[in-house]
Amino acid sequence: MSFSDKSIQCSDCRATFTFTTGEQEFFASKGFTSEPKRCPQCRRTRKQQSSGSDGGMYSYSSRR
Repeated sequence: MSFSDKSIQCSDCRATFTFTTGEQEFFASKGFTSEPKRCPQCRRTRKQQSSGSDGGMYSYSSRR
């Protein structure tokens, strides 16, 4: 499969960013089938916000 750089608009900040051939190869090697929806800056921001929460959507209560 051949890859070429793609311009994508971020779903959060609406900035245009480049999804490089190297990133596409990395995504494919991990089995990801869709393109990123956020620019690298928004991905970092979102990751920091989710790691600072109380476990995010993967948390569960041990109370019964």
